[in-house]
Formats: sequence, structure tokens, C-alpha cells
Amino acid sequence: MSRSSFRFPTLILCALATVLAGCDRAVPVVAGASGDDAGAEGSSPGNRVDIPPGVRTNLGITFVGAERRRVARTLRVPGRFELTPTARREYRTMLPGRVELLVGQFDRVEAGEPLYTIDSPAWRETQQQLSEAQSAIARLSVKLETFGPLMEAHARHEQNLAENVAIWEERVDQIEAVREAGGGRLNELAEARSALTAARAEFSDVREKDAQLSAARAEAEAELASARSREGFLLDTMSAILDVPTDELLRLVTTPRGERPLWRAIGRIEVRADEAGVVESLGLTNGSWADQKSAVLTIVQPDRLRFHALGLQSDLGLLRDGLPALIVPPTPTKSGSAIDIQDTMTGGLALGLSGDPNGRTVDLFVRPDALASWARPGVTAHLEIVTDQSESPSLAIPLAAVQRDGLSPVIFRRDPDNPNVAIRIEADLGVDDGRWVEVHSGLGPGDEVVLDGAFQLMLATSGSMQRGGHFHADGTFHEGEH
Repeated sequence: MSRSSFRFPTLILCALATVLAGCDRAVPVVAGASGDDAGAEGSSPGNRVDIPPGVRTNLGITFVGAERRRVARTLRVPGRFELTPTARREYRTMLPGRVELLVGQFDRVEAGEPLYTIDSPAWRETQQQLSEAQSAIARLSVKLETFGPLMEAHARHEQNLAENVAIWEERVDQIEAVREAGGGRLNELAEARSALTAARAEFSDVREKDAQLSAARAEAEAELASARSREGFLLDTMSAILDVPTDELLRLVTTPRGERPLWRAIGRIEVRADEAGVVESLGLTNGSWADQKSAVLTIVQPDRLRFHALGLQSDLGLLRDGLPALIVPPTPTKSGSAIDIQDTMTGGLALGLSGDPNGRTVDLFVRPDALASWARPGVTAHLEIVTDQSESPSLAIPLAAVQRDGLSPVIFRRDPDNPNVAIRIEADLGVDDGRWVEVHSGLGPGDEVVLDGAFQLMLATSGSMQRGGHFHADGTFHEGEH
């Protein structure tokens, strides 16, 4: 094999050797091997590697503990976080007017905090209508109050007229009885009958006015009821627009013009947040004129998240509602700024109502019991579903901790007695679920293995990789010393 074919792994080995043993050595320090043996050509590396803090920092070495898992009964599917349907609240203009924004995009707002104001002529028209309705109520109330004394006086007048009619009727009867006895005067009877007719006519007029008065009173009562109903509807409309109880709208407040009810003192409509959240988007520019029902802004509650995954329809025989599920980070690592592999979330599985006939998938949903700090809408992750809780768990480690030295799987166990030493072990592995793999021997519960940095350690301890040599200024590599 040509020397150029060894160039890339040799570069890695040289850099690793520089970190582990210094620039004057070409191989890492291996516990249990002398310096001569370690640097000798073709010597096989030991199974114990010194990894002091400086080396761990430079190589980004991290550790993960072996844990018991039901690897053979774990189903893993990809997915993403998304907001629940109730997480987003949209605010629109209830009346046309000029909008003044009081918040900006991505601002965090609390419940009851002002969001924007609307200067609306339609609001003042509503105020005028309510003012007219209340004026009509006051006018009709006064009018109805006068009906009592008026009808009482009218009743007395009617009673007097009835008595007058009765007197004249009696007078006519007396005169007619005298005339039948052969006495009396003819003109006297005529005058009595004429007076009786006039009294009866006046009594009929009073009775007609009585009916008119009753009708006028009933009409005023109906108008008053209508005005009060209109007042109630207008107050309910204002209450819906302002999101303020009607009793609060009638509360007197002090203004420069004296005490007035709240509904009359409001010039600009102030819209407040119903719930706490974050301003996701703005639909209008500040100071713009908006029509009725124009979208002003949208507020979301970032903590109302669910995980939406796509499972295969062929796995429907294993899936059911309520299965325990684990949401895991997409990258199996603990190094750098990546999400820690053990920063997971738990929840219960819920199957979607429908599937995709083209992709042969089915929707899977999980509401996390508690959100991790990295959960965001649109963030991808994986869903681990344990399909059978009856199976005994076995010891497992992340598949990313297993390296291949030729055909042999290799892991590096952290020495329980010396945390600055890693022990190379040819792994005795079982089944894997794509992320975790069973380990049959060589590890016990609580043991730690190298996760990040395991590949570099494998290169440093491999007997099949070229080691030793030096670099020239032009970047070429040569074996041996200068």
C-alpha cells in the first residue's frame, strides 16, 4: 500500500499523540507499557490509556453511564416539536380605526398588559347611541311618573261626571212622574233632559280620554322597555369590545369634566393581553388605519408544545394510546454546545386520527410531562417508544460510544478506581435500536464509557494504524525521525 493512503489517519494519530504525550512522542502514553515499548516500531498498544483533565478537554472527551433499557422492545421514530392548537392567540380589530402599537415583535407580555390602542369613530358613535338610549330612558321615566297623578285626577273627574249624570237622571225621572200626575211644566222637563244629555256626553268624552290616557301610558312603558333593552344591548356590545364587565362600565370615574361613567370617559380603546405569552408577529405598522377584523398581532405561549412524530403504518400492531414514550435529542453526544444525550422528556403516546396513504405513515403525538430547555417549535428530535413493558431490561450504552477497529467493536470504559484512565475493551454487544446497544459483558451498572472522543482513543490504541513520523513545513508527513 502506498504511503499516501496512510496520510489521513496518520495526521489524526500525530495530532492525538501530540496532545497525549507531547510533541517529542508519536504515540499516547499507555499505562503498563514502558516508554521504549510505546515508541517501538510495530509494538501493540496496551488496553489502558491515560486521559488526564487536559487531554479530556483538548479532545472533548465525555462520558456516559451504562443503563438498563429494553433495547429490543424500543421503537424509534423521528419528529419535531410544534405548538398545540391552543398555544396561539390572534388579536384583531373589533372596530375600524387608527392603531397604535404598544409592544414589539418577540416581546414577552403578561396577562392584562396593554398591547395596542384603537382610535375609532365607530366607538364614539356607539357612545352617542348609548347616551341617546339613556336620555330616552330618563325622559320616558319622567313621563311615566306624571301618568300617576294625571290618571288619579282624571278618575276623580270621571267619578264627578258619573254622579252628575246620576243626578240629572233622577231629576228627569221626578219631572216625568209629576207630569204623569198632571202637574209640572213642559219646558222644565225639556231643560232637565237637555242637561242630562250634556252630562252624558261629557261623561263619554271623559271615558274616551281615559282610554287614550291608558294607551299613552302603555305606549310610554313600551318605549321605556325598548330604550332599556337598547341600553342593555349597547352595554353588552361595549363590554365585548372592551372586555370589561357591564357593571364596571357603569362605574363613575373622575374626568376633567367631572364624574362620568367609565364607558363615556373612554376615548381610545385599549386592548390588553388575555394570557401571558410572546408576541410572535405584527400584522400592522404603528399608526396605520385598520378595518374591522384586521389582524393586529399574534401571541403564542411557547410552553404549550407537543411532539409530532411519524411512525410507520406497519408498526400499528405495536402502537397504542398511553404507551410510555421518551423524547431524546437528535444528536447522541454530550460535547460542546450540543444537547446532552441524557436531557430527555417523558410523556404518554397518543395516536393520530389519520395516516398518510402515500408515505405509509401515521401521526404520533406526545405531550411532555415537563419541557426541557431545548424544546422549541420546529426543533427536531427522536421519539423512543417502549412497546412491551414486560420484558426485562438489559444493560446498554449509546451506539455512538462503540468504535470499529477493523472488524472488532471497541469501547472505552472509565476506570472506576482511576477516573484519569480509560480501559479499552473489545465489546460483547447484542441487539441495538439505532441509538442504544446491549452490552453482554465487560460492563456493570454504573460504569461509564467514553462517548465523545472514543474515535480518537481508538486510533491511538489501534495496532492496525500507522504511528510515528514527523511533519515538514509544506505539510508532508514522513515516518521516523529527522
